[in-house]
Amino acid sequence: LDCYPNRRRASKNLGAHACLDPQSPGVLEQVRACLKDAPSALGADLAFEVSGNPEGLNQALAVTGFHGRVVIGSWYGKKRAHLDLGSDFHRSRIRLISSQVSTIEPALTGRWQKPRLLEWAWQMIQEVNPVRLISHSFPFSQASQAYALLDQSPGEAIQVILTYP
Repeated sequence: LDCYPNRRRASKNLGAHACLDPQSPGVLEQVRACLKDAPSALGADLAFEVSGNPEGLNQALAVTGFHGRVVIGSWYGKKRAHLDLGSDFHRSRIRLISSQVSTIEPALTGRWQKPRLLEWAWQMIQEVNPVRLISHSFPFSQASQAYALLDQSPGEAIQVILTYP
């Protein structure tokens, strides 16, 4: 789900099966329709919420199935998130998992140390080739223009980077 058509098109070009506007009427029903042929027709096994928008988190909860997981990869800062923990959340045993990239999850530290994590991350970067997602590049001296783009026309950007001399 993404609010911006440019990003939805990019997702489709990268192989997404469906790309929907989270603000469109009936979007949750559309997501559920996409999941009807999945192994668990009762909802998603795993949902990622990376928007930083509390409504996005509620949408992720709404489409997650029994004993499913919602990974929260967003940073809400001081923003409060009013969550719908009624309806199916409790009965479906949905798990909320916070994601933090600066540390290794304590349960995994016996097997994953920083060198192994970095090696795996570099392998994934080579596989994903994220350079193809860069839509705008600005020299550091023009950082204010990059931030203006993100603030005033976020739908035009997929990934904005700052380059250093």
